[in-house]
Amino acid sequence: MATRMKLKLKTVFVLYFMVSLMGLIYALMQLGQRCDCAEHDMPKDRTISRLRGELHRLQEQMRKAEASIPSQKPAVKPTLPTIYVITPTYTRLVQKAELTRLAQTFLHVPQLHWIVVEDSPHKTPLITAFLASSGLAYTHLHTPTARDRKLQEGDPSWLKPRGAEQRNEGLRWLREDRRGQPGANTQQGVVYFADDDNTYSLQLFEEMRDTQRVSVWPVGLVGGMRYERPVVEGGRVVRFHTGWRPSRPFPLDMAGFAVSLKLVIANQDASFDGDAPMGFLESSFLQGLVTMDELEPKADNCTKVLVWHTRTEKPKMKREEALQKQGLGSDTAVEV
Repeated sequence: MATRMKLKLKTVFVLYFMVSLMGLIYALMQLGQRCDCAEHDMPKDRTISRLRGELHRLQEQMRKAEASIPSQKPAVKPTLPTIYVITPTYTRLVQKAELTRLAQTFLHVPQLHWIVVEDSPHKTPLITAFLASSGLAYTHLHTPTARDRKLQEGDPSWLKPRGAEQRNEGLRWLREDRRGQPGANTQQGVVYFADDDNTYSLQLFEEMRDTQRVSVWPVGLVGGMRYERPVVEGGRVVRFHTGWRPSRPFPLDMAGFAVSLKLVIANQDASFDGDAPMGFLESSFLQGLVTMDELEPKADNCTKVLVWHTRTEKPKMKREEALQKQGLGSDTAVEV
């Protein structure tokens, strides 16, 4: 409103100035006309003097009007808490495709730091190059899963917990990095564990951003059900809608919760147990951090699904394998 007022004032003064200026120009032009009457000189001088005084008065009025309008300072936006996303990943044919989809989601989330942890004894060239070109703030880590904890070819995905060592490595880095940073806000943030094969709504990240301890929400297409979710009554989580072992301490999917960075740093021993029984990996981490009464329901009291447990189908490579036997396989130098 102040800006519109300023524009109107300026318009009025400019018009007034232009009219006065035209009068002044006309008067000056008259000075060049021949006149045989000496008595005309004095009125002309008085007219010029009056016009100059009027011009000076207008200029002063414009300066005072501008000074009286309060300056519009840009609103200072509060600093958003950083969302630290820990993603374990491992080498497979669809790895780059999965991470590309995930990275392009994260590019739309402000103040996000991606911690990618490879299940590998070293950083691979593919992930190194991928992250460098992602456009995201990131940290690239690696740690291998112990051989006896690895799934073997043909094992069902639920047989052993996956990604425990990699998530713990991400937590270790966060604790060490944040402790080493000066400033009062170095522990402001949220930690989320985002697997590379899930699908995420952008709204989910804004829901979790103000997490105080542990926030929770539904996860779609998980556990052989349309969704699993915490059941909320009176603003509190009272039980869980799940099809398998609802008696678990925290029958949540890994995609269904976020933890305050401050809580993670304050509880140095909180970690994922790679030897936890099937379905208890999340509980092994959360048990040392929070009680069910302290859970913070998000997504309209856990009535909206904002993350889905999708998995890319494993590609069938029979034709590729047949061509390779004939020496006609795809060029391995082309990165997929």
